[in-house]
Amino acid sequence: MDNATAQAPVSTTTKHVTFRIWRQDGPDKPGHFDEFRVPYNKGANVISCLMEIQRNPVTTDGRRVSPAIYDAACLEEVCGSCAMNINGRVRMACSALIDRIIGDGEPIITLEPMKKFPVARDLAVDRSRMFEALKRVKAWINIDGTHNLGPGPRQSQADHTVMYKLSTCITCGSCVEACPQVTLDNDFIGAAAISQARLFNMNPAGKMNAEERVRGLMGPGGIQDCGKAQNCVKVCPKEIPLTTSIAVMNREVTKQVIKDIFFDLGDEKKAAGGPG
Repeated sequence: MDNATAQAPVSTTTKHVTFRIWRQDGPDKPGHFDEFRVPYNKGANVISCLMEIQRNPVTTDGRRVSPAIYDAACLEEVCGSCAMNINGRVRMACSALIDRIIGDGEPIITLEPMKKFPVARDLAVDRSRMFEALKRVKAWINIDGTHNLGPGPRQSQADHTVMYKLSTCITCGSCVEACPQVTLDNDFIGAAAISQARLFNMNPAGKMNAEERVRGLMGPGGIQDCGKAQNCVKVCPKEIPLTTSIAVMNREVTKQVIKDIFFDLGDEKKAAGGPG
């Protein structure tokens, strides 16, 4: 073996993935992108690549920086916390597989926080508007004490099938992020809360508070602000029929408005001494 052969550099054929990650220290701080390269691993998801970057947060230009901050918990599309914009589309980072995102060559994947929520830091956002919307429509079942109430009312299989699908909502915020009617400075409640109002109004034990939930969909920021863009149903990771829920609850709101008109009219006639 001659010296030229001995000193030849070793060829590296390892495939890498480049990540452009949005960095921002807080909601009112300026932001920028940092680029990182991680080895390609077949079957990897975005979260596993972020974990790899955490272990060695060195940018492509050689700077050692703080690890990128993001939310994640279950890593199996159940908790809803890892929703972010991946190459311009809101997705769950735990189920976003690198193989399905990249093509041939040296791929670049851009990660950004959801834009309809205040940034907490980097890719993590404050989802308070989601939970405030659920409070507004009373998305829970009130219980009568803590004692055993026995078996509940029977449900039809058809209702149970619909309710089960609605119950799979993970409050990830994808529907809110994709909705053109939602902005950072408005209070539109979004598709998730509307669908949850439908779920709990279908529940036999929740029917006693059905009118309260319907009224929660009325007023500023309510269901009437929906522009029927249908983006929500396209991005929902659980494929919940959100547009159907919006249509159903829109009917319920319309019925409540008509009922209020006639009851108010009846009250006015009674006050004037006429027939009720």
